[in-house]
Amino acid sequence: MAEFGEWNQKGATLSDVTAQNEYGVSREFIIKGIKAGQLEYRDGSVWGNPYLRILRSQLEKYIATELGDGQLRSIKGQAELRKVKKEITALNKKLNSLQNRKKELEASLRNEEV
Repeated sequence: MAEFGEWNQKGATLSDVTAQNEYGVSREFIIKGIKAGQLEYRDGSVWGNPYLRILRSQLEKYIATELGDGQLRSIKGQAELRKVKKEITALNKKLNSLQNRKKELEASLRNEEV
């Protein structure tokens, strides 16, 4: 089902917990897809806590078939919006710190000229 090497590509896999957060699906929904043969998975464990690794492309196809394309677009749009807002916030913080540093440097240069 999966293309050769897809499991090793960055961003191609995600855990069941990440899928729940990003796509708003339950673990039962994912397990239902696995049992139906729509999703491939691999077991994983971090510090003794088990999780399922699934392919993002297969999950998106499964969500589209089960919940509809509109639901998938809405979920992906919301996730992208959260990501953009987070990046804007980080850039605003950096801009503010750079502007403060600029003011400090200008003030110190004015003091040296006197």
